[in-house]
Amino acid sequence: MSSAVVFAYHNVGYRCLSVLLAQGVDVRLVVTHQDNPNENIWFDSVQKLAELHDIPVMTPDDPNTPAVVAQIRALQPDFFFSFYYRLMLKRELLEIPTSGALNMHGSLLPKYRGRVPVNWAIIKGETESGATLHYMTEKPDNGDIVAQQAVPILPNDTAHEVFLKVTVAAEQALHGVLPTLLAGTAPRHKQDLSQGGYFGGRKAEDGVIDWSQSAQDIHNLVRAVAPPYPGATSTLLGKPLRVLQTLPVAGQGGVPALYVADNRIYARCGSGLLRIVHLELAGVMLTPQQLVEEYGSGPHSL
Repeated sequence: MSSAVVFAYHNVGYRCLSVLLAQGVDVRLVVTHQDNPNENIWFDSVQKLAELHDIPVMTPDDPNTPAVVAQIRALQPDFFFSFYYRLMLKRELLEIPTSGALNMHGSLLPKYRGRVPVNWAIIKGETESGATLHYMTEKPDNGDIVAQQAVPILPNDTAHEVFLKVTVAAEQALHGVLPTLLAGTAPRHKQDLSQGGYFGGRKAEDGVIDWSQSAQDIHNLVRAVAPPYPGATSTLLGKPLRVLQTLPVAGQGGVPALYVADNRIYARCGSGLLRIVHLELAGVMLTPQQLVEEYGSGPHSL
């Protein structure tokens, strides 16, 4: 029986840990994160899953400290698996597992290496994403690929909807290749890093809408940061505006403005027109009728 130390968090961590347990891997330790009280925790708990199966759990602020490294080395694992763990593992850790350290990344590598790959793929208008299992190096997401599984990104999919697909893709990719990986016969394919790029993390302020952009670009931003993420933001009538769902529609762009017509809310963008399906003004969700009754039909400058 192969043994492993698993670094995991989020839904991908939960489902991929489940795959390891289902296929009889001896998981000797789970390293995860303490939930951040300032973060919207909408995903499954890796820690609770580990505790359910009587697997020891630790939540270090830094897994690369000498004490943590020594504790993990003493377990003599065959493998490391990292499933949406948010901290980088340094060389001293990566050299511990005798059969290699592998990471599950939420894109079709070498595309979208780095942070929040699903959100970036939507912002960039991609029509496909997926999950990639690859060997870890000290540089993020650049090791040899072991398995990939693609999923479609439909034109109006939100990041949450795509992330749910990517979670299933990660489970499928790991489940399919794990027997050969444990047997030492899994394929390895070197990445052509010139075919992709590295992307950094995103903050709430990165969701501010630039209404001079095209309707399609704004639609991509809205669905990339839609709840449970912070949402795309702007101001309207001097009040904070949060745009939660949009649809591109036929129409001319021009001077950015928001207006109501035929009981629907529209936003004129730098080029093209958006229907605003759901919006929140000053923390209050407003229907088209409520918007007209309180503020008039517009056009209101954006």
